[in-house]
Amino acid sequence: MSLSVNEATFDTEVLNASRPVLVHFWAPWCGICRMIEPLLQSFQNEWSGQVGLVDINADENLKLANQYRLTTLPTLILFENGTTCHRLDSFRGKEDLRIALDGFMQSRQLDGDRLQLGWIRPYRDLSFSD
Repeated sequence: MSLSVNEATFDTEVLNASRPVLVHFWAPWCGICRMIEPLLQSFQNEWSGQVGLVDINADENLKLANQYRLTTLPTLILFENGTTCHRLDSFRGKEDLRIALDGFMQSRQLDGDRLQLGWIRPYRDLSFSD
């Protein structure tokens, strides 16, 4: 089960975590957010101990939503050593999400080299065109 994080616990649970953390920004009204939850749980179980998974309700944590410039929900951001490594703002389906999640892990296993798999972009690249 993923950990629910808020503005008060974000630094401790995400930025100061000893392992990478995948942050799932969601909202109760977001149907896609609910749809991908089982896939995120499967990802967490598969990579148990290597990557943490936390959920942040964007409606209840507007400061974080603004800080990370959320434009759509769900948004997934992978943090490692307090730094944003990957960001995923759009979804084309469950299979694409699965590929992206596997890409997160593969990128960690390549001696620090980051994979650029299709629509996974480094955080600093804010262009979302293919």
